[in-house]
Amino acid sequence: MTQEPTNQPTTAVTERSPRLSRDALVAAICGLVVVLMVGAAYAAVPFYNWFCRATGFNGTTQVAKSAPVGKPLARTVAVRFDSNVAGGLPWKFEPEQTEIQVHIGEVTTVYYTVTNQSARTTTGQAAYNVAPLTVGAYFEKINCFCFTEQTFAPGEKREMAVVFYVDPSIVEDHENDSLNTITLSYTFYPVREEKPVAAGEPEKRARPPG
Repeated sequence: MTQEPTNQPTTAVTERSPRLSRDALVAAICGLVVVLMVGAAYAAVPFYNWFCRATGFNGTTQVAKSAPVGKPLARTVAVRFDSNVAGGLPWKFEPEQTEIQVHIGEVTTVYYTVTNQSARTTTGQAAYNVAPLTVGAYFEKINCFCFTEQTFAPGEKREMAVVFYVDPSIVEDHENDSLNTITLSYTFYPVREEKPVAAGEPEKRARPPG
């Protein structure tokens, strides 16, 4: 008795094709998700930096284009200056004054001294913030060495300026009614592939007249 040919191989191929298509679709979706996650991670860093600069979050200071309008207020506050150097950067970094009294709204210039203690050219950039953290939105820098990378020749020593004021609008923020001391802190990091938070205008290294 002659047996009719079976269609089982064809059926198997037909059943396997939709499964292969589903597997390919799942793989494509997973790949897309990975790409989006990586892209979001890279975008998060500049967005976070922008957010901190715009709001003063986490003690991030602001960048001012000019001096405040009007006379400084009678109220004063002590401003302390802190300096640090991260590992891998052979620099000596210190403020010329550790603390000064300033009037709120008064434009003030202070200087830090940096010395490259190595026999090679090195580059660093300063990360910065102020404490208490609620003051970040009111601490305005007109000029600062932290705005750009700093490159030093072997053994070079340099004075670098910070020009700042405390925004008079701080007196309207009752969270800072008891404020009497602000600490401005810098940490220099060696410049490699990644850079610390910084933004703004190029530094002017020369002392102002007078």
